[in-house]
Amino acid sequence: MTKRFKNKVAVITGAAQGIGHGVALRMAKEGAQLVLVDRSELVFELRDQLKKKKVDVLALTADMEKFADCHRVMEQAAEKFGRIDVLVNNVGGTIWTKPFEHYQENEIEAEVRRSLFPTLWCCHAVLPYMLKQQSGAIVNVSSIATRSINRVPYGAAKGGVNAMTACLAFENAQRGIRVNAIATGGTEAPPRRVPRNTNEQTEQEKAWYQQIIDQTVDSTLMKRYGTIDEQVNAICFLASDEASYITGSTLPVGGGDLG
Repeated sequence: MTKRFKNKVAVITGAAQGIGHGVALRMAKEGAQLVLVDRSELVFELRDQLKKKKVDVLALTADMEKFADCHRVMEQAAEKFGRIDVLVNNVGGTIWTKPFEHYQENEIEAEVRRSLFPTLWCCHAVLPYMLKQQSGAIVNVSSIATRSINRVPYGAAKGGVNAMTACLAFENAQRGIRVNAIATGGTEAPPRRVPRNTNEQTEQEKAWYQQIIDQTVDSTLMKRYGTIDEQVNAICFLASDEASYITGSTLPVGGGDLG
């Protein structure tokens, strides 16, 4: 394993489970000092696991849908390590899956708060530190669901992530900061220990969710879901100096589905 992140401080949001958890493990192996952030206290389990491996790590609980929490996280990260070299914005995810006419007002707002605002707030919060350094790499986790079915509000939120990725890159390219995104395809992952939606699905909701699975697989050239490692590979590449001449890009990682 290379040491692409040796002497670099990386903030990873949504680090307790799934893709964020995988990014944390990979960057730890590659030498990073880590700030792990999650709403769930499960993030402290990962911290303890990494500390046993002598990784320099800070774990924080925060609600990344809140502007103040995002700014507090970056402030604490900078206080601990003196700098922030990498930010991986991984908080988000579909809460409900159904045709748009079945969404309620509060559900539409909740989807946008969950999958757009954590990235928007964290980019705003980290910029002062990266601008002071005149260096930094931001990787936003988007989705190929910007072209999909049964999750219009989520797709709209991730479309916003793609747009802000391009605009932030444009503003900051000559100030030493790169901003990219990956558009994740369907990804096999263990059952979430903290589910996004705690309500039991009705038979109709299960059928709508199955439509998403079928459409996702059908839209890929490879006709399968990806793995967490396949998403982690792309995130870590864009976060590393290997991608030093790449900014403003949203890289689809969806088996040929371009989103």
